[in-house]
Amino acid sequence: MNFEKYAEKGNIFLKELAQELGEPENKKRAGRVLKAVLRALRNRLTHEESMHLLAQLPMAIKAVYVDGWKLSKTPEKIKDVDEFIEEVMKYDTPRGEVDFKDKDTAIKAIKAVFHVIKRHVSDGEAQDVEAELPKRLKALWEDA
Repeated sequence: MNFEKYAEKGNIFLKELAQELGEPENKKRAGRVLKAVLRALRNRLTHEESMHLLAQLPMAIKAVYVDGWKLSKTPEKIKDVDEFIEEVMKYDTPRGEVDFKDKDTAIKAIKAVFHVIKRHVSDGEAQDVEAELPKRLKALWEDA
């Protein structure tokens, strides 16, 4: 096991996200945003699909995804993108209002996370994740 290699790949992922967020030097914000979006995303996916997605993510990002995960029987339902944004902000407590200043900032951040994820997984896996997302979130995934 090469933990330095795991950390390096995780840092590359985080650096890419910081770039996508338009703040290449702000890896702390990128980490908070990543954690919040991953937690909200995992609540929308089946356990099986989460495992498929996890298999393709860097080890350090896998740890962020599963940290604090309480398995539920079925993916949680949401009514709209605003509800997803609220959940993302909740997971970024107490910095949610700073990291996601308004709806546009939140959507941009969510799309940035989705975009970086899609760069690190196969096209087939990206399509599988999209297929599991509620209709209103699919547009964000597709646009990322």
